Amino acid sequence: MTATAAPQAPRTVFLLAHTGRPAAVRSAELVVLGLLRSGIGVRVLEAEAADLPLPPSVEKIPDDCPEALDGCELIIVLGGDGTLLRGAEFSRASGVPMLGVNLGRVGFLAEAERDDLDKVVDRVVTRAYEVEERMTLDVAVYQNGDTLHRDWALNEAAVQKVSPERMLEVVLAIDGRPVTGFGCDGVICATPTGSTAYAFSAGGPVVWPEVEALLMVPIGAHALFAKPLVTTPDSVLAVEVEPHTPHGVLWCDGRRTVELPAGARVEVRRGAVPVRLARLHHASFTDRLVAKFALPVSGWRGAPH
Repeated sequence: MTATAAPQAPRTVFLLAHTGRPAAVRSAELVVLGLLRSGIGVRVLEAEAADLPLPPSVEKIPDDCPEALDGCELIIVLGGDGTLLRGAEFSRASGVPMLGVNLGRVGFLAEAERDDLDKVVDRVVTRAYEVEERMTLDVAVYQNGDTLHRDWALNEAAVQKVSPERMLEVVLAIDGRPVTGFGCDGVICATPTGSTAYAFSAGGPVVWPEVEALLMVPIGAHALFAKPLVTTPDSVLAVEVEPHTPHGVLWCDGRRTVELPAGARVEVRRGAVPVRLARLHHASFTDRLVAKFALPVSGWRGAPH
């Protein structure tokens, strides 16, 4: 008697797109058709389905469905940084890896560009991709011993002033010990992944993603000592809003926000749950950095022998 091979489970990919961009709509159509032709099912959110030219076979899921990614092997995200960070929310909650296609400007979270759509589909079909984990942040807001809010971030948690004419007075602490205090526009607590995002714009260092560290970067600080700080990944970063200062606001990845009353304390530590990113290329981060920022390297003559 000849043994019969067990049937393979159907493959499904979750697609997330910035439907407000015509380029994202066209890209989504190409990706969906390529996947369906290869026998891979596609699932999208109902709210986006109305704006996408989708065949009837595409599965549509309510936005608030907790099982939206059940059975999916990958999340393909088409859009700019905001859409990619939205995809990261789905990825962290489900554990499903995210593959980003950049339709915006810089797009450090993306693995492919708009011209690579055929390659993206081919790599997904043949499972020719690797998965890496990126550190996240767990964020908590306290006041008078009470927990006001809990959140997370892939790039950064930013404490910022609300009133344009008034500085935010803060005290910074690392591992329960005060470091310095000053008036400022804000303070960014970031991961290495976020070092090329908001923290970079504020003058923070670029940190290679493989480095395990936490960053604290002041924004517009009025102080002699207001340099970016890089700590161990096990450190606890704290930003205390002084009681006499106007209230502030906490932004996590520029997507989720909560008001910080005067006297609030924001604590940031390494996140318990990473975000999983699908990778198509083995290019070093150095090459990605040069390409994304179009850095001038024409005078380099090669490594010495």
